[in-house]
Amino acid sequence: MAKLPFKPTKAEKRAKFIGVYMASGFHILLVSLFFTTGFKVVYPPPAETGIEVDFELQPPKPIQVSSGNEPRVENPNPNEDIRLVQRSQSPITGTGANRGAEATAGDKGDVEQYEPPRPVIDKRALFPSASNADSTAPQVAREAGRDLTPGHADGNTRVGSVDGVPQARLAGRSVMGSLPEPEYAVNKSGTVVVKISVDQYGTVISATSGSTGTTVQDRTLWEAARKAALKAKFNLSANAPAVQEGTITYIFKLK
Repeated sequence: MAKLPFKPTKAEKRAKFIGVYMASGFHILLVSLFFTTGFKVVYPPPAETGIEVDFELQPPKPIQVSSGNEPRVENPNPNEDIRLVQRSQSPITGTGANRGAEATAGDKGDVEQYEPPRPVIDKRALFPSASNADSTAPQVAREAGRDLTPGHADGNTRVGSVDGVPQARLAGRSVMGSLPEPEYAVNKSGTVVVKISVDQYGTVISATSGSTGTTVQDRTLWEAARKAALKAKFNLSANAPAVQEGTITYIFKLK
């Protein structure tokens, strides 16, 4: 397909003419200002001028030495050898005899420095105790503290396998306070395992006695264990499931 020849419009021709005219006028004005504002060529150029510097050396000035009182000896003797170094003298003259130990010449130096004997330090004095015992011995408390780990033989904790104390098993959760004791009037002994369901707030919402591990079939003990389990309280956990299952084991003894 052949292209049609481009024909500019009247407005485009007029704009192009104005642009060329204004550009030419601007350059003519710029050249006229360049030649009328001080641009001049000086020929031939003027001779170079400089600063005259006199490099003639000044004669050195004589050194003036003022005469004064030179150091002299009190009683000069021309027969004695000249001493260039004066002996050191203490500004304070002592009145008593020197009690210090005499320094002797050593094998590794010119003069051996005197060192008094060092006192023997008792290491037990650095860490004194009430009984003046050896500080390196292990320090053992007289009474067992309350912060012993669970299951310690001398501890007073209720966490761990403690005989006769109710035990709760709930993965990742702990009992708030202590487990409530069941109330019963029958004179029987045995173990009752209660299956519990706990919500995220730590509340026991259901309890069923007679789970695996139960050794007694008395309904009174079962009901006492179930009521006690419903009163148990566990810690709050947002990561726990909505309903979490566990067990509480009660051990009944003869009264």
